Amino acid sequence: MEINDVIQILILSALISLLISFPIIYFLYKLKIVRLIDKDFTSIIESRRLKVGTPLMGGLIVVIAVLVVNFFLNLNGTTKVPLVVFCISAMLGAFDDVLNIYGRERSVRSITRTIRLARIHASPIMRIFYVVTLPWAAFRWVFYLLGSNPGKGIQSHEKIIVQILAGAIVGWWIYFATGWHSPGEFWIPGAGSINLGVLIIPFIIFVVVATANAVNITDGMDGLSAGLLLSSFVGFMIVSLILGNVPIALLCASLIGSLAIYLYFNIPPARFQMGDVGSLALGALLAVIAFALDRFLLLPIFGFFFFAEIASVVVQGMARRFLGRRLLKMSPIHHHLEIIGWSEPKIVMRFWILSVFLIVIGVWVSQY
Repeated sequence: MEINDVIQILILSALISLLISFPIIYFLYKLKIVRLIDKDFTSIIESRRLKVGTPLMGGLIVVIAVLVVNFFLNLNGTTKVPLVVFCISAMLGAFDDVLNIYGRERSVRSITRTIRLARIHASPIMRIFYVVTLPWAAFRWVFYLLGSNPGKGIQSHEKIIVQILAGAIVGWWIYFATGWHSPGEFWIPGAGSINLGVLIIPFIIFVVVATANAVNITDGMDGLSAGLLLSSFVGFMIVSLILGNVPIALLCASLIGSLAIYLYFNIPPARFQMGDVGSLALGALLAVIAFALDRFLLLPIFGFFFFAEIASVVVQGMARRFLGRRLLKMSPIHHHLEIIGWSEPKIVMRFWILSVFLIVIGVWVSQY
């Protein structure tokens, strides 16, 4: 019966995604929510220039289908918090996507200039303002040092505040509300579990934020992030069924069905691209599902390429700031591979193939 339910949810989610995809493509074109010319170094890549004019926010077909299916057929104590975090992350991503099209360019004020203004500004009120907001300016400047670039959308230091809130909701839920295992318990393959106590909450926050941004960074080639997400959710669906967690299995099934339709339209040449509305929401939900199943350590296996991508960005940013040179031709790593001569389909297909092997390994590890 469980398998039948999973198949029905998967098919229903796919059908809803298919039905809404055409009107969404139409309205994205009509509202001119399309990819613009990149203003960073990725503009030197020929394949990036060819994507100009492709609609963004295609991830809406996944977000809408998953929410509709689960709201009517799979809304319970196990899925409520994952869906809330999914919604929060999707709204954050949608707001960012829209601002990137219609917003104005954001400027960067260095921490040195902020301190100087706090000392010499003609207005006493403004001097007080700059002093009071100095910690925020320092917080913001850290992200620019790590390679974050100002643009029209929500800035990284602003985005992470909302993501921390979403992660805190997950941390509270896992530690206080689920009752599935001892608070703070952490599964270790072959060793049972260890108890992190209340420290599991900041750990969960970190993982949710990191995973959401890792998926977002990976969404740079047609079919790349969607294909990797599809295999990851297949892995977690199998693990859910093995563990007997039917609600999470049904949630994964709805994701698989909608992602399959999205991927159909996202295969080169893409009819649309996921946008932050999809990548941030799906990345956050991927992490939440791992914790909901008490199988966090499967996340770096199923999502290996996501973490490799974000690690390449962090390492590249630190190398540029502190060593004065680049370790890669360009980050994230899929752009490095593209610059050294790999074609986009070659990169995407090889990542997909390797991810299938990682899913098999992860499912095997989950049983210990």
